[in-house]
Amino acid sequence: MPNTQKSKSIKEKVIAFYISLYLNNLLFYILAGNTIFFVLAFIYPILFIIAKIILLITLLVFIFDFLTLYYKKTGISANRKLPEKLSNGDDNFIEINFKNHYPSSIHITILDEIPFQFQERDFNIQKKIKPFTSRSINYTLQPTKRGEYHFGQLHIYAKSTIGLISRRFSFEGNKTVKTYPSFLQLKKYDFLSINHKSHYSGIKKIRRIGQSFEFEQIKEYVQGDIIRDINWKATAKKNQLMTNQFQDEKSQQVYTIIDKGRVMKMPFNKMSLLDYAINSSLVFSNIVLRRQDKAGIFYFSKKTTNFVVAERRNSQMNLILESLYNVSTDFHESDYSNLYATIKRNITQRSLLLLFTNFESLDAVNRQMNYLRAINKSHLLVVIFFQNTELEKISNQKTETTEDIFDKTIAKKFMYDKKLIVGELKKYGIHTILTTPQDLTINSINKYLEIKAKGLL
Repeated sequence: MPNTQKSKSIKEKVIAFYISLYLNNLLFYILAGNTIFFVLAFIYPILFIIAKIILLITLLVFIFDFLTLYYKKTGISANRKLPEKLSNGDDNFIEINFKNHYPSSIHITILDEIPFQFQERDFNIQKKIKPFTSRSINYTLQPTKRGEYHFGQLHIYAKSTIGLISRRFSFEGNKTVKTYPSFLQLKKYDFLSINHKSHYSGIKKIRRIGQSFEFEQIKEYVQGDIIRDINWKATAKKNQLMTNQFQDEKSQQVYTIIDKGRVMKMPFNKMSLLDYAINSSLVFSNIVLRRQDKAGIFYFSKKTTNFVVAERRNSQMNLILESLYNVSTDFHESDYSNLYATIKRNITQRSLLLLFTNFESLDAVNRQMNYLRAINKSHLLVVIFFQNTELEKISNQKTETTEDIFDKTIAKKFMYDKKLIVGELKKYGIHTILTTPQDLTINSINKYLEIKAKGLL
């Protein structure tokens, strides 16, 4: 039994050694050149001696190169630092730390087995490390789909200055990282709100036209305060002008409703419209909670799923994030009658509803108009749909052929239909946002701030 284990161990070591040894192109070039000398030696015998000398020198250099790389058991050590989760649609940083334990400079090629979803088959990084030196590098990955991403092993191919052979070192095991909706965007807007720099990212300051009815305090009147808010009883007591101060009404319910039907499968910059809607919903819900309102979310298509009741508890963002994590389009025609029934049954208090969907024609809107109007009677409905940026590109192109003219005409017709959709919805008092996918988050937040400032809810 011990002999069997010993032979097994030797066999594993031989296999490990065989797998780690790689012959570089330089060695094959030298051997190919030397072969030519041996062939020419049949014509010029003097070349036979030169060929043997070159072969002998090559063999000696090969042995020296081999000993340089293999005399140490651990010549290179390395590890990969992965984030706990990846942010969909954003640049995520992956860090690789490595150290050279050799007493000489080593050239390395880093091959990281990144998830297949990125389809990068020629990924490699080349570096030179000085003796006994530690270094780290970063590279970025931009996922375009939510779900699980599997990282394989981290391989480092080390070669000396001679460069006849390379030795492979393998580190890390298989690791799985989940990709969530864009929480990096969420952090970005958090930072902007804390530092009062939101206008740099496109968030507008909305002039307050109306006011909410939530009383905050009585304060001394200063120039610019609204005269009709002067509290005359307090003024008489204090013997100076005092005014009532109001604040935005809090604890109002705000729901984001995401259409996950086939219309949201349309791609834009490698991401689907559904992914843009999900990323925007995460940021939007965070803004709602920070402004002391209640945030909720659910999806609809043929059926309604992932219903998260609007609340303002500490765990609400985690609930919303988990509900957004693994949703995909189901390619069904969205059932607005079921959406209306769900809202009627589950949302009894008047709420702000942001509906993320996509309409391509006026007929498509008219088919659902009765349900949209019914929803808008009980709640404040905002319909958000997308501009087709590809059509805009076609409409701005120069026309050279008859086919180009047809394409441009059709593109402008579809673009005009989008404007007609906005007009048709506004005719029935339904708020709308027609936006490009990249501006979806900004425009959604601006609409929310506008509604709050005007006290429409």
